[in-house]
Amino acid sequence: MRHNVTLKQLRCFVTLADTGSFTVAASRLFMTQSSLTATIQQFEDAVGVKMFDRTTRRVVLTRHAEAFRAEAQRVVNGFDSAIGDLMALGQGQRGHISIGAAASVIHEFLIPAIPVFRASFPQITIALRDPAAAQVERMVLEGEVDFAIESRHRGFEGLHYTPLVADRYGVVCHRDLPLAQCDRPLRWSDLTPEDYVAFSADTGIGQFLQRHAATWPVLGGTHDEVASTTSLFAVLGMGLQYSVVPAMALRGRHDPDLVFRELHEPALSREICVITRRLRALAPSAQRLLDILLADLRSRPLPPGVTLVAANAP
Repeated sequence: MRHNVTLKQLRCFVTLADTGSFTVAASRLFMTQSSLTATIQQFEDAVGVKMFDRTTRRVVLTRHAEAFRAEAQRVVNGFDSAIGDLMALGQGQRGHISIGAAASVIHEFLIPAIPVFRASFPQITIALRDPAAAQVERMVLEGEVDFAIESRHRGFEGLHYTPLVADRYGVVCHRDLPLAQCDRPLRWSDLTPEDYVAFSADTGIGQFLQRHAATWPVLGGTHDEVASTTSLFAVLGMGLQYSVVPAMALRGRHDPDLVFRELHEPALSREICVITRRLRALAPSAQRLLDILLADLRSRPLPPGVTLVAANAP
């Protein structure tokens, strides 16, 4: 008769796979080496598969074990996250969620969802971080935030990117400029290089345009340059120049003198994603906040230039 596989066996398997040593793994698990050996043997008997090849110097995963390793890690991490969150809830629904997102995403996506979340979890605190695009992925990877809502910047292998919305690029300029008053759909060929204000290469918008549109005539050459939307809108307020930004960049900005016009021929969009760590389940409270956010996006009209693409958000 095969025994049921236990969480203890999975935890021992994952730790031994990570260390490659019974001695080191036993120390990390606060077990004796003989107890760890017995647990691994029980696990192999339960699944009917040899998981490790033992040598005189090291323990090596078999082909079957290597294929199973990621799933085992996901199960163990998911259990630990769920229990940690359950314990926090058991102490009067206390807990904490930390989120990384641009100010525009916080304004458009999170601010409507947070009051609904608080109705069920009034004592769970929420930290909203607004880092630079180049930093937000690293913050998720290193556990500084539970998740982030941002476009893919570097694309780390240890992160999972779930598309949430498509964010259309267009022109932003003063309402008195001819680009704002054009009575037909605006095309890239309508843009003039000399009046264009670019984003620096270390910004998310700047990197996206360099990757996807650097060869287009209007973006080539040297231009005036800014490193933030705050600086950009101050420059554009003078009414002499324009820039190219995604539609979400204007959310939360209440400047009646600035106009956004989608660009056509070709259309250009970025994906805003929910960014999480691979092989690590979100805490139930963080998952609940994301569920509320997605339900809100599905229930109301989105801003011009923004469309929902999430079929099954995390």
